[in-house]
This record gives sequence, structure tokens and C-alpha cells, in this order.
Amino acid sequence: MASGDVQSDESLYPIAVLIDELRNEDVQLRLNSIKKLSTIALALGVDRTRSELIPFLTDTIYDEDEVLLALAEQLGTFTQLVGGESYVHVLLPPLESLAQVEETIVRDKAVESLRTLAPQHSATDLETYFIPTVKRLAQGDWFTSRTSASGLVSVCYSRVSNHVKGELRQLFKSLCQDDTPMVRRAAASKLGEFAKVVESEYLRQELVPLFTNLANDEQDSVRLLAIEAGIAMAALFRHEDLEQQMMQTLRTATEDKSWRVRYVVADKLVDLQNAVGPEITKNDLVGAYCSLLKDPEAEVRAAAASKLKDFCNNLPA
Repeated sequence: MASGDVQSDESLYPIAVLIDELRNEDVQLRLNSIKKLSTIALALGVDRTRSELIPFLTDTIYDEDEVLLALAEQLGTFTQLVGGESYVHVLLPPLESLAQVEETIVRDKAVESLRTLAPQHSATDLETYFIPTVKRLAQGDWFTSRTSASGLVSVCYSRVSNHVKGELRQLFKSLCQDDTPMVRRAAASKLGEFAKVVESEYLRQELVPLFTNLANDEQDSVRLLAIEAGIAMAALFRHEDLEQQMMQTLRTATEDKSWRVRYVVADKLVDLQNAVGPEITKNDLVGAYCSLLKDPEAEVRAAAASKLKDFCNNLPA
């Protein structure tokens, strides 16, 4: 009986030590304990890691940014420690909380870990656990939550039912139209990525209008990301469809009132040239490029000049 009590006490030791260390006033000690999480999980075993360690971590997410950053990173590698891909969904609650914190670097790391875990879900678990996580983030009261949601839509889109795909497109649309510029900026930065996984009919019907709106946003920080996305999207169209779908907006960007937007066009011009082909290059891009080479802003001229050799090499003979 005494031997059984000793074994029970020993099995409680790792979690008890972790609790003590995470409550310690010394930040470095708390950080070190987070970095040892995988060792603690191994000592606990998969059942207790799922039933005790992960809920404990979820309930105690309030710490210095460097501790939270380490936690967000660790959880992205925890699949085998909770019992494999059949149980990967138990890692979502703490990462969902971390994806809502104020510090950008922590949120980004949480989103990175969530993006890593998404393909590890079965199709059923993706719709049962991962999609509700994305929805909660996308509909959260705080802009921090909604910015994180933007980075999760594309990684699960291709593996869900048509009904859920429709919901995800609607969620992404709401993020692109959010009242908060930071959310629109996050959505614009993921628009090109999302365009690559969306069916061609919805690319034309739904994503092109979103691109057009974002490229005309009042905030230049949103516009420049939209233009970058638009250049990536251009490669997804047949050359004959581009003029009607995309080119007017991209042409306008070369004369944007913000030099930062014009800089992005100059910097990505060869990518756009490769996407649109020789006819549109001749009709549209040569004139736009000459304009950028004469831009009043030195940074724009420098970016354009750095592309001169590549641009000319790509011109039709």
C-alpha cells in the first residue's frame, strides 16, 4: 500500500513542479519551465497530458510575452505528446487563447502553430474542432482575435464540405470589410494565399471584388498589401480574362497617392509581368514602368531601376 502511495506521489511530481515554477516571480524560471514542457509531458504520459497539463496551460495563459511566445511555439510540436493526430484537437484551446493576446509576435506564433496542426486533423475533426475555432476567432470582440483568423482560413478550406467552404468565404469577406484597419490589413496579407485554394468561379465572383475594395482602401497600409495579393492573384487567371478582372485596379496602383503603394508595384513589377504575359506587358506595363522610373520619390525610382534588366529581358522581341 505504501509503495502504491509513493508511485502516486511520484506521478504527481512533474505537474506539481510545473505549477510551482509557473507561479514563481522569476520570469526566467517560468520561461525555463515552459521550454521543458515536452519533457514534463513525456513524464506524465499522453492521458495525463491531455486531461491535466493542457487544461492547466489553457487556464493559466497570463504571463510575460516571452513566456507566452515559448508556449505558443511548444504547442505546435505537441501532437505525439497528446497521443497523435487523433487527439491533436486538444491543443486548440490554449492556442486559441494565445491567438487573441495583445502582443503581435505571440499571436503570430500561435497562428503559425495552428497552421501546422490544421493538416494533422482528419476531415471530420477539422469540421468538428478546427473550424469552430476559426469561427470564434473571426467573430471575436477584439481585433486581435479577428486578425489571427485571417491566417487560418486558407489552411483548412480545401478539406471541408461545400457548405463549410461557403461559410469560410463569408468569414473571410467579413474580415476584409472589418471596421478596424488592422483586421483589413491582416486579411489583405492573406488574400493571395486564399485565392490559390478557392475554386475559380468564386475567385472571380467573390475574391476579385474583395481585392478591388481593399486596393481602394483609405489606409495605404491596406492598399499596398492588397496590391501584393493582386499580383499573386493575376497568375491564377488566363491572360484574356485579366484585362476585365484585374488590370484596371493594378494600373491605378502605379499612380497611387502613397509612394509606399507605388513602391510595392515597382518592387513586384517583374512578378506581375510574368503573370500577365507579353500582350498586357506591351499594352500596360511598359508605360507604367516608365512612369515608375520617373517617380518623384527616390525609393520608388530605385526599386523600379533595380528591376530594369529582368523587365527588359522578359519583353517580347
